[in-house]
Amino acid sequence: MRGVSVGIYKISDNIQSFIPNGLLNFARQMPFWLPNFKGFLMYAIIKHGGKQYKVEEGNYLNLDHFNAEPKAKLELSEVLALNDGELKVGAPFVKGAKVVLEVVCEGKDKKVVIFKKRRRKDSKVKRGFRRQYTRVKVVSINA
Repeated sequence: MRGVSVGIYKISDNIQSFIPNGLLNFARQMPFWLPNFKGFLMYAIIKHGGKQYKVEEGNYLNLDHFNAEPKAKLELSEVLALNDGELKVGAPFVKGAKVVLEVVCEGKDKKVVIFKKRRRKDSKVKRGFRRQYTRVKVVSINA
């Protein structure tokens, strides 16, 4: 059996050119529908800057700012969990797993406004900031 029929759609090896985005996202959550397609559902949960991110190959992330040139490659070995068909959870990290990232650019997020007001006290404070980030692309996930 080369694919599984779902209504009028057929999930086969050439899955992305075949299915609308809504159904494709639904199919990603149902790995038993994809018997012949390996590697499509691989994801990792990484730790960077005290935060955790769920990444797949080809994803773009905005990480906290760090000094790196564009097109530079980074290897993160702080992989908390890895799913390549079966879930591997580290204690605290998965041994031998790494995620390769490529720096795309640096920038600033939208402004976040902090406004504090104390009613009837004629007291108000308005502050804001723009978080600096480094945009990276996930090149590969190695188990």
